Amino acid sequence: MIREERVSIASHDGAALGGFLTVPEEGRGPGILLLQEIFGVNEAMRAAARLFAEEGYCVLVPDLFWRMQPGVELGYDAEDSARAYAFYQDLDRDMAMRDIGAALADLRARPECDGQAAIVGFCLGGTLALRAGTELAPDAVVAFYPVAVLDYPVGAIRPRCPTQIHLGGADPMCPPEVAEQITERFNGDPLVKIYSYAGAGHAFFNPFREEHDRLASEHALTHALELLRPLMGPHYDLVAMWERHAYFEFGLRDADQTIETMVDVPYVNHVPAMTGGTGREELRHFYKNYFVDVHPEDYSATSISRTVGVNRIVDEMLISFTHDRLMDYVLPGIQPTGRKLTIAVCGVVTFRGPKLRHEHLYYDSASLLVQAGILDPARYPVTGAEQARKVIDPHGLPSNGLMTSWIPAG
Repeated sequence: MIREERVSIASHDGAALGGFLTVPEEGRGPGILLLQEIFGVNEAMRAAARLFAEEGYCVLVPDLFWRMQPGVELGYDAEDSARAYAFYQDLDRDMAMRDIGAALADLRARPECDGQAAIVGFCLGGTLALRAGTELAPDAVVAFYPVAVLDYPVGAIRPRCPTQIHLGGADPMCPPEVAEQITERFNGDPLVKIYSYAGAGHAFFNPFREEHDRLASEHALTHALELLRPLMGPHYDLVAMWERHAYFEFGLRDADQTIETMVDVPYVNHVPAMTGGTGREELRHFYKNYFVDVHPEDYSATSISRTVGVNRIVDEMLISFTHDRLMDYVLPGIQPTGRKLTIAVCGVVTFRGPKLRHEHLYYDSASLLVQAGILDPARYPVTGAEQARKVIDPHGLPSNGLMTSWIPAG
């Protein structure tokens, strides 16, 4: 389980500021100093700390407003937004940088941190993270929507460590001309990479705000891990974790052990049939009663290709089995036909730290129905087992056979 606690951080001037600490399940990991939005160290910032702790990091969130008012936690209605903006205007940024430096030293000295530490910040925190990358010595910086960076003179902020900047493509606080100015500030800097997410607004990473964009957040988190993992770790063997999960599914056929390889709220979607489930209870029920115990004895999977990313595996496979029992998860409501079925499958498996988070499986239901004798290929532009055969033997079968307008070249 993730451990979390309120902590005290010694400031540079002998006082103490508060902080929120999360420690990964392993008990130790690389550090992330997480810098707040203008709304204080609220539930959104604590949730972000837990997220990165689940990814294997020891995360410290310092209270940057403590010199004005300790323990500020604001929401996002008009009244709290006005209060947040007042704190933002009154913040002594030079003093805040000293507090960030103290917090970074505190984090690196903690036994739960392996000594390496990056700075991740949001909005105000994103700008301060970029400044910290210039004035302090973090191992990396990840800055989300740091629009206030333009308040500093050109050249004043030039991070000295690998840095990412994440912008919302539809952020009203960062319209195209502002985004262009931010890009120009860092143009040609090999340490800085900028990502923009079409359609995403300001604070798109924050699930507690209306502007939250789940897909943009997923992409941004993956990009952040692409920066942090090679530099600091933690390093996970995704292939070994995926194959262990698959062994429990198809080897031992043990639903309980399968679930134990997954996060607390896993998600599985066999996309064409929309079968699977969300959450451990529903997935355990699905695995035990509709999946692991219903595979035919001759069920086999042949790997076509495998792509491994920083937090994701994409497997291209050929699945073959005799349809000798009810398999509702893949052929809902279709009684056993006794036929041999072969299908090309693409599986996308996402990880959160050392555990599986979700699976998406894609395949052609129409091809299965053709092979099962349910769908007539003479009436529809569909194919049977030949589509799977062409995947493993691309030159053995002609292309474009279903195209009525197709005229071969030459």
